Amino acid sequence: MADPSMLRISDADREALVDELREHAVAGRLSAEELEERIDEAYRAMTRADLERLKADLPVSATSVTLALNRRRAQLGRRLVQEAGGSLALWAICVGIWVSNGASGSFWPGWVIAITLLVLLRDVWRLYGPASDHELVHQRLQARHERRMARAHRHRYRRLPW
Repeated sequence: MADPSMLRISDADREALVDELREHAVAGRLSAEELEERIDEAYRAMTRADLERLKADLPVSATSVTLALNRRRAQLGRRLVQEAGGSLALWAICVGIWVSNGASGSFWPGWVIAITLLVLLRDVWRLYGPASDHELVHQRLQARHERRMARAHRHRYRRLPW
């Protein structure tokens, strides 16, 4: 894979840097001339390294921290949606079995739905709730992924009884 710093940037990346530079100017870290010069260079920048060079001597701004957290939350949200898709398949299988057996008696798939939904809602709350903990959600998702991979590995390489 190519060096990430040499990847080309979009207009949105340039605009985000210009907003960040303006924030630094308001805080008094850049003079009007420096701001104008860096904005011109930002609009001429072609790679991520060009943008990084323009803010290398500046501290991390609140805007960049917010953007990074929002990107992280969106990434984890996508992973939760993928997990929900797996749960939906499980729910559909359980309901299908219940219906194929005559749909009589109590709705036992409700227990499967409730348990998997509680796990999913817990992670959604930890991701989007008032005291969100992105790292904890990431660790839980990663642990589930590793357990699935280990089960698949064991299943694939288990010894035959004969």
